[in-house]
Amino acid sequence: MPYKIENCRVCGAVTDYLWNGQLLDLKTIHYFECPNCGYVHTEYPYWLERAYSEAINDSDTGIMARNLANRNIVLATLFTLGQLDERVIDCAGGYGILVRLLRDLGIDAFWSDLYCKNLVARGFEYATGVGCGLVTAFESFEHYVNPSAELDRLFDISPNVLFSTIIIPRPTPKQTDWWYYGREHGQHIGFFRIKTLEYLASKHGKYFISDGHSYHLFSDIPVNRVAWKVLIKLKIIFPAILRFKLQSKTWQDHLEMAKN
Repeated sequence: MPYKIENCRVCGAVTDYLWNGQLLDLKTIHYFECPNCGYVHTEYPYWLERAYSEAINDSDTGIMARNLANRNIVLATLFTLGQLDERVIDCAGGYGILVRLLRDLGIDAFWSDLYCKNLVARGFEYATGVGCGLVTAFESFEHYVNPSAELDRLFDISPNVLFSTIIIPRPTPKQTDWWYYGREHGQHIGFFRIKTLEYLASKHGKYFISDGHSYHLFSDIPVNRVAWKVLIKLKIIFPAILRFKLQSKTWQDHLEMAKN
């Protein structure tokens, strides 16, 4: 047998072998698919130290456009939850771009990231043990070795988790037919279907809604699915709508940091 039988890293079921793929310069990475929850993942990712030699990979040319879009998705979600005044923690916050964008609009946002340096939201790092209304985890679930354990960590911070990860299509595409496998950087090791995320929501006792493609929300309270989907589609104009409700923290933050 050319591969070791793998159990699903989400639900524990025995997986089906898919094919070999290439990540970085490694040409025989085994991929598996779970017949129970639909999760698709690599073999155990022994190459991650190499993959994360740089936290932000060179091919991430969409970093600015994505953060601008994410800012508006966060606003729409907070509004739907009725929590515009609540603290937001951006986990896997990268350079701090999203935190700065949110604070500039008036959201009490803070940064957290285990692998990247905070460049533009310095002074607004998350302090462990401080609660918040919403945790965000954009473009990070596909990096998790153990998604359920990572969710436990996020739910320890907040009962509500807003995240993005692109749903893998059916039938499962070959590695050469889908860019999201990330062959060039080796950081993407697990891929979700709606069924997978519904399983995780049920396991953690959460409500779940999704736009069906890339944005998803686990919450402690039921959320109006139609309202949320409408608001995230209006994301381009939503910041302007909320300017009358929010007050920018840009100058306040400047004064706070100037004292230090």
